[in-house]
Amino acid sequence: MTLISGRELIVLFAKKKASTGVKNGVSYLNGQIKFQGVSLNVYSYLTDGVLIDTGAQSLHTFFQPFMDEGDFDQVMITHFHEDHTGCAAYAEKTKKLPIFLNKKSIRSCAKRADYPLYRQLFWGRRKPFQAQAIPDSFSSRKAQWDVIDTPGHAFDHKSFLNRENGQLFTGDLFVSEKTKVVLAEESIPEIIRSLERVLTYDFEDVFCSHAGYVEDGRAALQRKRDYLLSIQDDVFALHKEGNSAEAIRQKLFPKKYPIVKFSGGEWDSRHIVTSILNECQMLNR
Repeated sequence: MTLISGRELIVLFAKKKASTGVKNGVSYLNGQIKFQGVSLNVYSYLTDGVLIDTGAQSLHTFFQPFMDEGDFDQVMITHFHEDHTGCAAYAEKTKKLPIFLNKKSIRSCAKRADYPLYRQLFWGRRKPFQAQAIPDSFSSRKAQWDVIDTPGHAFDHKSFLNRENGQLFTGDLFVSEKTKVVLAEESIPEIIRSLERVLTYDFEDVFCSHAGYVEDGRAALQRKRDYLLSIQDDVFALHKEGNSAEAIRQKLFPKKYPIVKFSGGEWDSRHIVTSILNECQMLNR
C-alpha cells in the first residue's frame, strides 16, 4: 500500500489561484491557497522599478511569471517569513538584481529554511538566497524612500514609504484591524509601538501584504492601534483581577479558529495575551 505524505495531500487537494491588477500606479499579484478550511493569501507589489516581497514557493506558478514579466531594478523584502521570501532565490537566479533584507536575517536566509512542517506544506520550502542589508533609505527611478523599523510581527520587519507619492507598504504590520490570532513569536506591545512609529510619517495609500490596498489607510492603522491598546488595557485589568493567561484568552477571544489546530498552536489568540503579560512582567522587574 502506498502512503500519501502531507505534502502530496496539499498538492492534490489544495486550491490555488491568483489575481493581478494595478492600483494607483502599483502593480500587484495576490496568490491564494486554501486547504481544509484554512485560507491564506499573500501579495507581491511592483512600483517604480521596485519589487516588494517575492511571494511563496508553493505559489511559484503565479509569482514567477509576475517577476519574469516585471520591469524592476531591485527587490525589497519586508521580513524573512517564507510567504514573503519564497521566490527570492528565483529572482536572484533569473534577474541577477540586488535583493535587500534586514541585516538581522541575511545569514539565516542564505541557509536552508527551518520552519514548521505545516508552514512548509502551505507555503513551500524557501530556497536559500543572498541578500544585502537594507539601508535607512533608498532611491528608485523617480523617488526617494524611507525604510521604517516596524517589528512585532517579526523581529526583522520593515515598512517602506515612497516619499514622492506617499505610498506606504506595510508588509504584515496591518493585515486586519482587529487581530484575533498571532504567531507565538509576535509581540502586541511591539506592534503597537510600530504602528505609532509609522503614524508619525506623512503617507496616503497603504498597501498590505495580506489585505491588499487598504481604503483610508491612515485611519485603518489608527483604528488597529486603538484596538490593540484597548485589548492591552483589558488584559492588564483581567490579570490584576487574578485571571490566568488562558482565562483571559477565553474571556477576550472565545472563538477557536481553524489555524490554531492546524498550526499545532503556533497561531493562537493566547499569544496575544501572553505577549502583553510578558511585557508587563519585564517593565515591573
